[in-house]
Amino acid sequence: MGTKLAAVLFLLIIGMAGAGYWYYNDTQKRMAILQENNAKLEVAVQTSEASVSLLEEQAEINAALNLELQQKLQKSEEYGDELRNTLQKHNLTNLADKRPGSIERKMQNATDQLWNDLRALTDSNGMLGNAEGDSDSN
Repeated sequence: MGTKLAAVLFLLIIGMAGAGYWYYNDTQKRMAILQENNAKLEVAVQTSEASVSLLEEQAEINAALNLELQQKLQKSEEYGDELRNTLQKHNLTNLADKRPGSIERKMQNATDQLWNDLRALTDSNGMLGNAEGDSDSN
């Protein structure tokens, strides 16, 4: 009976040692996986923090540009109001009936100037000619 008990205890100790060895190896594998995942998460956090910083900077830039655009819009609206007031003061139809040559010349000069301004804005090399003298400047 003592040898059977010793054999059972020996098998029990071997079984427990095997289970402990398996548990240790499994735990080591899990720890390695968790460390890899943790490293990936740290990289993801750094990337997201950089993205948030970039978005905040862009939001500030956009706010400044928006303010600038609002100011320009306000100036443009004021200029449009001035033009409307000027046109209301002058009856162009009546002036065109009375002095058609004068109005035509002024309108043509203004149109030529507008085309010249547009060309200057869009031609970065300065290669295009002047609208004056062009037959298709209208």
